Amino acid sequence: MSDWFFKQGGRDKIINWLGIDSKIDSTLADAWARVLDFWNAGSSFFARFRLSGWKRLLNEAASEAFTLGAGGLVVMYGLAIPAFIEFDEGKFLTGKYSVTFLDKNGTEIGKRGILHNDAVPLEDIPESVIKATLATEDRRFFEHYGIDVLGTFRALVTNLQANDVVQGGSTLTQQLAKNLFLSSERSLQRKIKELFLSFLLESRFTKREILKLYLDRAYMGGGAFGVEAAAQFYFGKSVKDVTLAEAALMGGLFKAPTKYAPHVNLPASRARTNEVLSNLVEAGFYSPGQVHQARLHPARIVETRTAHSPDWFLDWAFEEVQRIADGKNQFVVTARTTIDLTMQKAADEALQSTIRQHGRSEQAKSGALVSMDVDGAVRAVVGGLDYGESQFNRATAARRQPGSSFKLYVYAAALENGYSPRSTVRDSSQACGNWYPSNYDGGGGSGRSLPMGEAFARSLNTTAADLSFKVGREKVIELTKRLGVTGVKRTCSMALGDTGIPLIEHTGAYATYANGGRLSKPYAVLELFSSKGDLLYTRERDEPQAPQVVQRRVAEQMNTMLQMVVNEGTGKRAALDFTHAVGKTGTSSGYRDAWFMGFTGQLVTGVWIGNDDFRPMNKVTGGSLPAQTWQSFMSVAHTNMNIPTIPGLAPHPKQVEEQQRIAEARRNDPTAVAGAPGQPGSRKSSSLMPDQTRDALKKLAQSLRKAGGIPETAPLPVTPGATPAAPEPADRRAATTTPLNSAAADPARRAIP
Repeated sequence: MSDWFFKQGGRDKIINWLGIDSKIDSTLADAWARVLDFWNAGSSFFARFRLSGWKRLLNEAASEAFTLGAGGLVVMYGLAIPAFIEFDEGKFLTGKYSVTFLDKNGTEIGKRGILHNDAVPLEDIPESVIKATLATEDRRFFEHYGIDVLGTFRALVTNLQANDVVQGGSTLTQQLAKNLFLSSERSLQRKIKELFLSFLLESRFTKREILKLYLDRAYMGGGAFGVEAAAQFYFGKSVKDVTLAEAALMGGLFKAPTKYAPHVNLPASRARTNEVLSNLVEAGFYSPGQVHQARLHPARIVETRTAHSPDWFLDWAFEEVQRIADGKNQFVVTARTTIDLTMQKAADEALQSTIRQHGRSEQAKSGALVSMDVDGAVRAVVGGLDYGESQFNRATAARRQPGSSFKLYVYAAALENGYSPRSTVRDSSQACGNWYPSNYDGGGGSGRSLPMGEAFARSLNTTAADLSFKVGREKVIELTKRLGVTGVKRTCSMALGDTGIPLIEHTGAYATYANGGRLSKPYAVLELFSSKGDLLYTRERDEPQAPQVVQRRVAEQMNTMLQMVVNEGTGKRAALDFTHAVGKTGTSSGYRDAWFMGFTGQLVTGVWIGNDDFRPMNKVTGGSLPAQTWQSFMSVAHTNMNIPTIPGLAPHPKQVEEQQRIAEARRNDPTAVAGAPGQPGSRKSSSLMPDQTRDALKKLAQSLRKAGGIPETAPLPVTPGATPAAPEPADRRAATTTPLNSAAADPARRAIP
């Protein structure tokens, strides 16, 4: 560097790197020296405790045990946390619903959910039931603390010898833990949870309490939980009265109730019962001579299923009960429903008769029917031809293409946007992409002008598609949502019903027009009672008034067009001679689905006929088999001629005559007709619960109290309910509806049940 640089003070500004390095070195050296000093001091101090020989070995073992034990406790705590999270004492009662259903008059019609009853104390449960359970499930129950190590080892050896799982190692406590808190999945995680929960149960409850919980909570087939419910279900009596043979049968159900239930597989059940009897002898609980009579005289089961049980309706109503009861902390309830058993029987017979007579020739093997009042009170549900063969509910769960019956929404949307039944439309349509609508005859439309009502009655595909484009498909979809129909998609062929929808939603939408535009959401429950008879829910009190979702004017105009379908269009076979019948036919592409949706002033009914595997029928249209079924059902469903007038239509002559007759009878004797069902002025009074309903509910509540050891309380509260609606007759001629174009038949657009 130059002298000038140093003269400017540059040397003073240079960092002294050598000084910094020296300080770091000296600091580290001092620190290390201090560490060595501390180490030496510590070594000198602990040198006096140095062990050798056997003392050192013992010390090393203790040290390792302490280290492993501490680690093990941490691991066990980590594994136990998920199990403790699963522990919920609320599940000791039940997390599921047991529902007894009554019809609209208060007569018991069936049950759904679990059949659960823990009213019988352990002291009253026969010794044979307890011994059969212990001999088969856990012989060392009173000797272990939740986990039977010897029993598990014995089961492992037995299974290895048999090269199959022939013996379980789970204790009764482990099974209870699984039943109460866990699922039935086969996984290591579940077994670990089961282990910790078993220890927890053993620490919280006595052996007798655990045994009682197990006997009350174990699933025993047929929807029955616990030995008391099982005895009632299989033998029609209390568990206190079962014989040794019956006790052995129940003792064999714990392992696999769906496999060994006598009403499912009687030979397997008998074999399992004999195995339990052998276990009783091996365990030393009974002698061979004592079980000999039980082998010679096996248990006989009783048929507990209600005759003519409306199973399709009950399955659907059970879902509604669970929704209503959610959050009320009541799991054993009684529901008074809307069903009319006379109508239900007529609906079953109408659909089955149609399929029996025409199913083979028309290649139609399945069908469904829903009938309800105009306010949505469901009176009959037929979800198929044979509930025993298939429990799938085609009326509420299947989504099938509605075909031309969907045009109700298209034309109703047009009415809401300035059109009227007399508006001029054309038998033609613009293209949508590369798709062109075609009519039933295969043509693309004549191009002529005609009134909108006539186009609807003739079910012209071209006109419906064109209206959907002009009005806006978004508006059509918005209307379907307003009416309670879900899942409709915006497609080119949407107006022709290419989206699958449930029959019950479709029927409810039609009921809205029968109701003058007020929303008619299908419902099944009128009242809900707890097991003590307390009123938990009543529709009249707890549900808001149905909103006006469609203008009255639009509903009336739509009804006049629906009447044209029956009087002069595709639905002539649905015509009734005693009241006005209106409706719409529907046929999906390839004749896979055929519909008739219609109503009178009192009943709304929808019918679907098709095949579960989506195979085409033999050119079955909505105006043929579905309309015939609708007509035959409605003809017998109406029980009097005092039928309200459909909004927008003139009174039918038969109804005029009936009103005159009622007026004349009232003038002669005011008390003779005032309370007659279906008469003017009697609808409100007849909606109150009748005496027979009140008495039936009172008896049911008393029996439930008695079973549960509950003291007598006040009788069931009585609240108004809905009156049953009378069905109407229908008559129709063979008519045709337009199948969807091949673009609408895209399998991707169909929902297969």
